[in-house]
Amino acid sequence: LVINRPDQVWCSDITYIPMKRGFLYLVAIMDWFTRKVLSWRLSNTMDVEFCIEALQDALMRYGAPDIFNTDQGSQFTTPRFTGILEERQIRISMDGRGRWLDNVFIERLWRSLKYECVYLHAFETGSELRAGLGRWIAHYNERRPHTALAGRTPDEAYHDVPTPSGPGLTPDQMANSNAVRRAA
Repeated sequence: LVINRPDQVWCSDITYIPMKRGFLYLVAIMDWFTRKVLSWRLSNTMDVEFCIEALQDALMRYGAPDIFNTDQGSQFTTPRFTGILEERQIRISMDGRGRWLDNVFIERLWRSLKYECVYLHAFETGSELRAGLGRWIAHYNERRPHTALAGRTPDEAYHDVPTPSGPGLTPDQMANSNAVRRAA
């Protein structure tokens, strides 16, 4: 499967976000081709509710992808979550157990978010964390150029804003994960 357009494959994952006192969990939905963060939610538990809220928000705002890729976490394998995908005829792709590299783009997002935002601030409250993450994700989507996107931001790539040299695909965009190939 060659991933060559927005909304072809979305991916999702959950990460642990430390705070000054305690922690919260963050789920994000990302467009694989453009690296755009489509939706995200924070929670103090690992239940499926915040994952469903993020998914429904992304579907409402951006329509439906062809394929949705996640790891095999219980939040993503529950019939409540998969049922939303199935009723919209979205193909489900799941990484192999313990194969974090299958979802490398969102893992890279977590690394950047933690080193450029979370670890630099000792967020005291969930409200402070939510505001800080909101600013960072807006910057990431709207103002941060990516080499893999030929110097465009995720928003520019998602909305097909051409690069100064044209809209051609970079070699990195043509590379695809084995996890998504399994779904095709």
